[in-house]
Amino acid sequence: MNRLSTGIEGLDERLGGGLLPGTLTVLYGATGIGKTQIGVRFASADHSDGVGGIFCDMSSRGDSQSHEVYAKRLADWAIAPVDPSREPTTDELFDIDTPLGDFLAAFGYSGKRVNRAELGFDGWHDWHAELARRLNRTIAFFYGNFIRGTRRVVVDGIEPVQHAAESIQLELFEYVYHQILKKEPEWVARDLLRERYRENAEMVAQYQYQPEDIGCMLLSTSRESMLEELISRPLEEGDLLAGANTIIYLGKIRDGLKMTRAMYIAKHRGSAQSDDIIPFDIDESGVRLV
Repeated sequence: MNRLSTGIEGLDERLGGGLLPGTLTVLYGATGIGKTQIGVRFASADHSDGVGGIFCDMSSRGDSQSHEVYAKRLADWAIAPVDPSREPTTDELFDIDTPLGDFLAAFGYSGKRVNRAELGFDGWHDWHAELARRLNRTIAFFYGNFIRGTRRVVVDGIEPVQHAAESIQLELFEYVYHQILKKEPEWVARDLLRERYRENAEMVAQYQYQPEDIGCMLLSTSRESMLEELISRPLEEGDLLAGANTIIYLGKIRDGLKMTRAMYIAKHRGSAQSDDIIPFDIDESGVRLV
């Protein structure tokens, strides 16, 4: 079957030819280990064809991931942010010759985390109300880009929590993955357009796409920084990693008297995969396997 290149030289070969379309890949590792740079490479792998991937950043503390800087430096790609508070009109949505933007900061940058432990009871419920207000804009962002030909999604900024149920970020991602990425486009359009669906049904039928062609890469931050700790980490029931098709851990390993970066492909269903610990460096060209 057709594979989706990671954009990292040498990594596709260790994944049996690349990632499987229609599946979820999780990159899991500590902050600063290189997840976002790999995400940018994955999203930009098809950019030469004029249709790049899209980014949904679920961080709420500030744009420490530097997506725009990495995209410009690694792929000469000026990614265009969208206004998370404004939903496009129906005419804008279906004007497929006009780009919708390829970067959504789902929560905006409020300067605080969005998990139950740090928000408290009232803050938790306030964020849920805010999430409901932003949901239609999020659906429009994904659906509008999919009907324009986008087939690569990178979700970044997932912060570590003790349990998945404590994270609004993971709650939103679960919705995005199951109710947008994996859903037939007609039903995504129904959720988005609601009472406007009937009058736009012909446009919906005209602009179809196949959910099984879309690849999603989720970049999730771990508390653990050592690769050995990540590999030995037990998965909880319902853990996001348990349902992913491909899991790649990124962490530090000891190399003599210094620490170095390395990755390990923990799972890659339906394909050959490397069982090696794979050292890598980060330089001006991004992540480079050693």
